[in-house]
Amino acid sequence: MYGSRGGGTTAGRRLSAVVLGAALLITGCSSSDGGDGSDGGADAGAGITQQPKEKAPFWVNPDGTAAQQVAALVKSGKKREAEQIRKIAEQPVAEWVGPDNPREQTQGFTEAADKAGRTALLVLYNIPHRDCGQYSQGGAADGNAYREWLDGVAAGIGDRPAAVILEPDALLHLVDGCTPEQFHEERYDLLKGAVAKLKSLKNTKVYLDAGNAGWGHPDQIFEPLNRAGIEQADGFSVNVSNFYATDESIAYGKQLSAKVGGKHFVIDTSRNGKGPYTQGNPDERWCNPPGRALGETPTTKTADPLVDAYLWVKRPGESDGECKGGPKAGQWWSDYALKLTKASS
Repeated sequence: MYGSRGGGTTAGRRLSAVVLGAALLITGCSSSDGGDGSDGGADAGAGITQQPKEKAPFWVNPDGTAAQQVAALVKSGKKREAEQIRKIAEQPVAEWVGPDNPREQTQGFTEAADKAGRTALLVLYNIPHRDCGQYSQGGAADGNAYREWLDGVAAGIGDRPAAVILEPDALLHLVDGCTPEQFHEERYDLLKGAVAKLKSLKNTKVYLDAGNAGWGHPDQIFEPLNRAGIEQADGFSVNVSNFYATDESIAYGKQLSAKVGGKHFVIDTSRNGKGPYTQGNPDERWCNPPGRALGETPTTKTADPLVDAYLWVKRPGESDGECKGGPKAGQWWSDYALKLTKASS
């Protein structure tokens, strides 16, 4: 499915988040407890704390985009709307690592997470020829630029705990013909190298992206996963930035797992509360579909032993792209965020 992610964030906001993360470390406003997360997390008015570690060991950014939105709504007296957006702000969501200053970004995120006694959830989304020139087009200029960027990512993570979702759509677009043939060998090499680099780190888990329950059949992607280094990875991710129900994603993931040595997987449940959109242009049902809802909140307590976690990889409230009235991919869209949360009530 072309452009099915739309999950990237703007470089300016990414760098801002890093600066905020560093500020959290200095002021000590991240929760540092190892259990109920009841202390810390005091930020600019939103009062965001960590989730209980035994439920969701991943870091909640108390100064993330949704938290800033909560603070702004509270300040303007819109308390009811603030409480709706809080449903997003209080959950651990992935940090999408941008193209600039990767070491500073990942160091900021992982240091803040480690200080809070949690694991940073990161998405690497910078593969050359990304998204086939669509809403989230971009990526590193070439293979060498990507390897240099990845070196920075790894140096920033260091020995601190991190879970990495590796390159949403990168394999899918090799299978569906979207990425030109002349780039295939390089992409496999880059992905396999990325898995090896990240797994050389002491406390990093790596999940190669493997599509979703609606795009095709596991038979089409298990060999590409093997070529991209799934054997060395911890597993794969499914449903990133998509809307398929959790039971559908589990079924898809289990079929695929059986073909790649029983590897575990994680599921993006950020916006799958009402399943996929089935109306309108089939080519853009994935892009800012109306009537969707938040899904299961992030947790490692899942319905199947092969599923390591339900995660919010796509950041709820951020646009998929300039469709259906939305802003650019990755930009916060207040109206859509409110609709997601209200549909989840």
